[in-house]
Amino acid sequence: MTLVLRGATLIDGTGADPVAGATVVVDGERIDAVGGRATPDDASEVLELEGCTLLPGLIDAHSHLGIAFEMQHHGHAGHLPAAEVAARVFAVCEATLMAGFTTCRDLGGLDGGIVATIALGLVEGPRIFPSGPAIAQDGGHATFMAPFSDCWCPLSIPGLVEGVTVATGPDEVRLAASKAFRRGATQLKVMVSGGVISLTDELEHTQLTVDELRAAVLEAEARNTYVTAHAHNSRGIQNGLAAGITCFEHGSFLDEETAAAMATAGAALVPTLTVTHVMATEHERWGLPPAIAARMEGVGERMVDAVKLARTAGVTLGSGSDLLGPHQEHRGLELVLRSEIEGPMAAIVAATATNARVLRADDRLGTVEAGKLADLVAVRGDPLAEPRLFDDPERVVLVVKGGVVKKDTRADSR
Repeated sequence: MTLVLRGATLIDGTGADPVAGATVVVDGERIDAVGGRATPDDASEVLELEGCTLLPGLIDAHSHLGIAFEMQHHGHAGHLPAAEVAARVFAVCEATLMAGFTTCRDLGGLDGGIVATIALGLVEGPRIFPSGPAIAQDGGHATFMAPFSDCWCPLSIPGLVEGVTVATGPDEVRLAASKAFRRGATQLKVMVSGGVISLTDELEHTQLTVDELRAAVLEAEARNTYVTAHAHNSRGIQNGLAAGITCFEHGSFLDEETAAAMATAGAALVPTLTVTHVMATEHERWGLPPAIAARMEGVGERMVDAVKLARTAGVTLGSGSDLLGPHQEHRGLELVLRSEIEGPMAAIVAATATNARVLRADDRLGTVEAGKLADLVAVRGDPLAEPRLFDDPERVVLVVKGGVVKKDTRADSR
């Protein structure tokens, strides 16, 4: 099947200037040609996109599609039936794709079961790079362990969702890593600092030892993949670098010395501006206590500073939302907030080409180029002049994933 998309202004994800009236030819699941080529005589379908901007499918490098329920249920098995958990996960996956995000890296939640289900066509959703459960220490970030009880029964539905697993010592970390990979993880996530949504730690704490982190890295390297780390503070990042970790999430309290060390090591940073913006105002909607809002104070501003510092140091900067719960409709807000710091084109490149590189999938994703997978998104309007349109899923009028049209509301939006 040959699909032709023509008439849109093309932003190809590389940072190059937009091209007006572009034609993109899709053959099967891949892009066959880009540019001014005439429409093939054997085209199966031609989509006219005048008034739209065509982009690579957007990528969220920090998602939690599996944590699709109120957070008070996240740390406790048995509060929700498995059927409801699955239904909520499926709904969030479909909404994510319809918002223009054709790829997500899931960092604590989903395993390979949902990837297989989407591949079978039983559920609509983005391409997912799952991490399985994040690896944490006893009482560490996201474990939600009660301070005065050793009774801990986290939500765990193998084949669907498990947010976090607790490991003590390198051997337990290796076991946790092996289980994650057995269940389809494409990379690992570890917790190297305290977090905002925590009961028994602070943002400035470090977690897991260098030896424990190194055990995770060795397991990942044995499978030709990598480890990323939840890290708000620089001490945690330094520990991760010492262990060989090559990607870090949040980086809220990044300092100049650590940014330079990251750049030297070739490590990436994935800021998560959306979660700091949304959580501060919508914590009740997420099912979080008011104390969480207080923990957020100043984090957003520091993360903005961290983005600027990392960019100056030459750190690779990805893009992630870190949205949680059933209300994940603001995934595109990350591009809006990033645009305010670096400009719309930089925000687009971060959420496409750079994220593909962070995911080690830039050979097939992230840009509109011949030979790459035909993951394409058309938005009504000009995102360089109006980046806020990314935060409105209705402005996303066309979503193509692997050469298959998943959403087409062009007629509805005129």
